[in-house]
Amino acid sequence: MDFEKLTIVMRKLALEAGDKIMEIYALPDFDVRSKSDDSPVTAADEAADEIISAGLRAAFPDVALVTEEQADSHSQNVSTFLIVDPLDGTKEFVLRRGDFTVNIAYVKDGVPLRGVVYAPAKDRLFYTDATGKSVEETGSFAKDTAGPTAPISVTNPDNSALMVVASKSHRDQATDDYIAKYAVKDMKSAGSSLKFCLIAAGEADLYPRVGRTMEWDTAAADAVLRGAGGRVVRYDDHTDLVYGKPGFANPFFIAYAPGVDLKPA
Repeated sequence: MDFEKLTIVMRKLALEAGDKIMEIYALPDFDVRSKSDDSPVTAADEAADEIISAGLRAAFPDVALVTEEQADSHSQNVSTFLIVDPLDGTKEFVLRRGDFTVNIAYVKDGVPLRGVVYAPAKDRLFYTDATGKSVEETGSFAKDTAGPTAPISVTNPDNSALMVVASKSHRDQATDDYIAKYAVKDMKSAGSSLKFCLIAAGEADLYPRVGRTMEWDTAAADAVLRGAGGRVVRYDDHTDLVYGKPGFANPFFIAYAPGVDLKPA
């Protein structure tokens, strides 16, 4: 894989998809339908998927592509592939809360090596550079020229005063019970894959997810977190989360800054 090209293409497509999403977001009303799994889908999901899929297939025709909106057509036996969630946080989008993201990742042998996460309503753009290190870009987000970037890195966590981030839309008792095991200084709520990026940027230490997710929900942000020195592990045995699983379904997981004690008293 040409990682220089990959970085340029993923960044540009994420920005283009973000523009289309925000165009629909600004409308006074838009249709919301339910998919077969009862999750919501809008015209923004579908338009963003079309932009990203066409761009990735043109740039990398020999790499398998997995996207949320085309899930029924995917091969179930891939270990190296591009994976896309064109609009993660559709519930946040529908409720006009702003915590939604565009997510594109490249997975090789089950590991998310590169990723971009763009939160167009928040003006935050995170991605791995050509070397695999994670950065946050600021500025005008021009499509063909990257603006100023700053390296991001996880914190050195204080286990007596952890900053925890949890879901806005999927918070439940099991999550609260797990968080209660820790000495928590403060809590943040965030939607979509932004939770991983807050850890990557040193703004949180721990994000547990005791609930259903799919690989396209996590791959890009997982790559960003890994590129910032963080980890995402299975909830049950603390081994690294891997990709290309049957059905692309994730187990429960924990995203964190190394140094967090995952076996608190």
